[in-house]
Amino acid sequence: MKGVVLAGTASGVGKTVATLATVRALERAGHAVQPAKAGPDFIDPSHHAAVAGRPSRTLDPWLQGETGLHRNYHRGEGDVCVVEGAMGLYDGDTSTAVVAEALSLPVVLVVDASAGMESVAASALGFREYADHADRDIDVVGVLAARAHGGRHERGIREALPDGLAYLGRVPPLDGLSIPERHLGLHLGSESPVDPGALDEAAAEIRVDRLLDVAREPPRSDAEREPQARVDRTVAVARDDAFAFCYPATLERLRERATVAVFSPVAGDPLPDCDAVYLPGGYPERHAATLASAPALDDVAGAAADGTPVLGECGGLMALAESLTTADGERHAMAGVLPADVRMHERYRALDHVELRARESTLTASEGATLRGHEFHYSSAEAAGDARFAFDTVRGTGLDSDHDGLTEHRTLGTYCHVHPESGAFDRFVDAL
Repeated sequence: MKGVVLAGTASGVGKTVATLATVRALERAGHAVQPAKAGPDFIDPSHHAAVAGRPSRTLDPWLQGETGLHRNYHRGEGDVCVVEGAMGLYDGDTSTAVVAEALSLPVVLVVDASAGMESVAASALGFREYADHADRDIDVVGVLAARAHGGRHERGIREALPDGLAYLGRVPPLDGLSIPERHLGLHLGSESPVDPGALDEAAAEIRVDRLLDVAREPPRSDAEREPQARVDRTVAVARDDAFAFCYPATLERLRERATVAVFSPVAGDPLPDCDAVYLPGGYPERHAATLASAPALDDVAGAAADGTPVLGECGGLMALAESLTTADGERHAMAGVLPADVRMHERYRALDHVELRARESTLTASEGATLRGHEFHYSSAEAAGDARFAFDTVRGTGLDSDHDGLTEHRTLGTYCHVHPESGAFDRFVDAL
């Protein structure tokens, strides 16, 4: 599968909309498109999936390792992959540049052209030349002009580009292409999709033939994941707006290893008959009153007390706590499995890749093992004095800067999100 990375000069330049327009343009030209996202984001991929009709792949060398990165890319479906970058091309120790270099994918630079013409070319040239300065094998092959008008504006950008930088089209500044924001980023694709008519109009400005000319297929890794036995067990997975942050690869891996029963606590679903429970992250604070009376949370509390393995990540941790206090001061009782009280804040409390070391054997790691993931949360959790912490934080904030992971019975709740390439979900299934 050929691919290309759409990387920004900075955050906020219009990468997500440019990615959606590119996906739509390729589809209209008859291609099966696999969207992907560099970095640990859950929200941008929801918009990818809404347009492409298939899950977006997460590409993050910190979470997956380079071998896992290649595996996850090649598990995609389609004949062309469009990878949306994170932040600016070179920003972060596991930046978009790292992903592009690891996969040997060409980079198309998304530049906010709303207030520039020839300067767009200067910016693109600087990003291309900086690769040599930084001793990085990054191939910046072209420019996609975001928020650019047609006519003289477009012509000025196109004619200023030097040899070796292709003009791959523009995304016009249309009102229907805006995506509302809230804490943790944009609204989810299921909540605020872009206007289909505006997206079609933008897609018509993408130069598909030139994009396909610069795209190329990454080499395949020879390392295959070791086969794991399937178990005759059922894992219940919460999936709704309160528990929306689950990598597609996680569900794929769980379904390879066990039976998965999906349920919605927000919709009032009871906990299905199961042998384990997984509560992903999401927006429990937006549904705190509903969750406080949800039958599923009482069911999870009972199952946890009976020794059923329960894993909660971020929003899942919040739902497993004693209480959740919203940013406006309303306190709601949660499942009460883990001895902590959670409070929402106006500003984020942690945003980083994470490395944890297990203080004891847990559902996701053996004693002394390290586990990599990421965290992004606006809440803090005050744990009881006798709480048992599962991990020491090597990198990241966790629950109290030094620890992450509360454990009680056979329940584990962390602020850390992990990817299945870490092996954490195989260990979780093996614990059943």
